Amino acid sequence: MFSKINGAKNSSPLPKGQTMTEKKPLKYEVEQIDIKSFDARPIIDGFAKMAFQARNLARAAAIYNRMIADSGCSIILCLAGSLFSAGLKGVIRDLVECNMIDVIVSSGAIIVDQDFFEALGFRHYQGTPRIDDELLREQMIDRIYDTFIDEEELRICDLTVAAIADRLPPRPYSSREFIREMGRYLDEKKQGEDSVILECYRRNVPIFVPAFSDCSAGFGLVYHQHQRGRKPKVTIDSAKDFLELTRIKNAAGETGLLMIGGGVPKNFAQDIVVAADILGGKPSMHKYAIQITVADERDGGLSGSTLSEAHSWGKVDVAAEQMVFSEATLALPLLASCAYHRGKWKGRKPKAYGLFLKEEDQ
Repeated sequence: MFSKINGAKNSSPLPKGQTMTEKKPLKYEVEQIDIKSFDARPIIDGFAKMAFQARNLARAAAIYNRMIADSGCSIILCLAGSLFSAGLKGVIRDLVECNMIDVIVSSGAIIVDQDFFEALGFRHYQGTPRIDDELLREQMIDRIYDTFIDEEELRICDLTVAAIADRLPPRPYSSREFIREMGRYLDEKKQGEDSVILECYRRNVPIFVPAFSDCSAGFGLVYHQHQRGRKPKVTIDSAKDFLELTRIKNAAGETGLLMIGGGVPKNFAQDIVVAADILGGKPSMHKYAIQITVADERDGGLSGSTLSEAHSWGKVDVAAEQMVFSEATLALPLLASCAYHRGKWKGRKPKAYGLFLKEEDQ
């Protein structure tokens, strides 16, 4: 299947004259929710007088607004799960555009398979889990629960990553450096105006993907390295990721975490407190912390581990932390809309840590 796309003379993997929607399951696009189009303050205020996860979400919203209003605090957003494909890309782009986050730590699928993929002009489609997956496989349609994606278009995304690697000087890069080059590519090609990668590139908001090869970027880099043979290659240095984010922690001082899901991004962002200490700094624990998750803590898994547990490791202060056990597509738009309409972000100055890291490297 790789050769079928790589050998094509045009950018489309589909037969001449066929449109993407002619693959019958790919009909209705997933649309991005707009937090500016509704005001969640009244419902969040109502939630504050309720119980269970409603009150937890209201407290999380209050903590997030405190983060934004705290001029000495740098905000790190952690993302895991299939979020952008589900309609949350616009939410994150608005948070970047309105200067409500300073750093992103994410899983690779969100940044590459979802954001960069759509920036290239492709889309995710509404589907259903009640379908014959063998039928989807035969039509080269991949399923993410109730969302569909065209596998052949995803291969174009893979090879675009390879093409970006091909044009770079061969050396080890942090994921943050490589994703910046992806943003530069979109900027040059005038593609993906709704892309989080592009918005972060323009605003010098660094994006880290600690497990960068665990997504379409991995396929692209495998292809790049295979084609290079014994010649020098582009590689991804995950330790450099860790060092760069730790440098940000040391420079920032006070930090807050907004974590959507768990996994590697959650642990990576929490661990920089310990790393900063090992490097001889005097780091404070993350001053604020919010996690929206559906994971359970009882099995000892990272995604469901509570923020109070992280306090035992010296990573998170418990004075302003909140777990919200809710699915992200329900909770995040309400929290983000509330923050947008509260307007605490209007006087907030950008941290531009992308420029800071560039200066550190020189």
